[in-house]
Amino acid sequence: MAVIVEGQQFDADTLFNQVIGIATDIGQHDSGMHQHSKGQLLYAPIGCMSITLAGMQSVLPPTRAAWIPAGVMHCARMRNVVSYRSLYFSQDLAALLPKAMCIVEVNALLQALIERMAFWDWDKPAHEQTHTLALFCEELALAPLQQLHLSLPQDLRLQKWLTTLTAGRLPPQKLNQLQTEIGASSKTISRIFSRETGMPYQAWRQQWRLLNAIERLAEGLSISTVAFDLDFASDSAFISFFRQHTGSTPAKYFTDKS
Repeated sequence: MAVIVEGQQFDADTLFNQVIGIATDIGQHDSGMHQHSKGQLLYAPIGCMSITLAGMQSVLPPTRAAWIPAGVMHCARMRNVVSYRSLYFSQDLAALLPKAMCIVEVNALLQALIERMAFWDWDKPAHEQTHTLALFCEELALAPLQQLHLSLPQDLRLQKWLTTLTAGRLPPQKLNQLQTEIGASSKTISRIFSRETGMPYQAWRQQWRLLNAIERLAEGLSISTVAFDLDFASDSAFISFFRQHTGSTPAKYFTDKS
């Protein structure tokens, strides 16, 4: 069986085939922090999910997939109905798969392979998986990497602010406004972000806006609504920002699987 219904108990680590695939539709869902003894590929052909690892958040729109190696703690969250695909790979396949967590672009061939493997019977003989699995591993290795992640600062002075930011989905303030809320100088805040996230606060704020824009657009919100919610001066300013950071317009970004 590969298709599961929402709420059904499932633990890939209790199944012993070299590839275990699942397919389901999920609405509001929070997996909580967990790990698997198998490597996992997450993909949503419809909808969008966010993924949290230790000190990092990522977003997964329909044209991207996430590879999570065995043993990596992670949490997957969905806010809207997501057509969800997940593939789990036994440890003896580790040499064929990426060593680190990554987000990759999904072209039409990789999407078709994920879709086929997600519906495989859990007792499908290994010799019947060989050719599809080899092609999948080749395509995954060739898939362009995507920088759809955001490192999170760990400084205690920022934790309450980060919790509020995540819960309310409000855009981060400009630096001069943040220093008033945090009670630290702009120089101190900038130093914290550069040290703990690898980027200045302004660049971090722009990356946050990009990831949240992708998530909101995938949920079906209009360009005008997203531009307003994320404090852009106009729709055209938002589209220009989106193209600058992704290389395409919002509409093309969600349809391009060349």
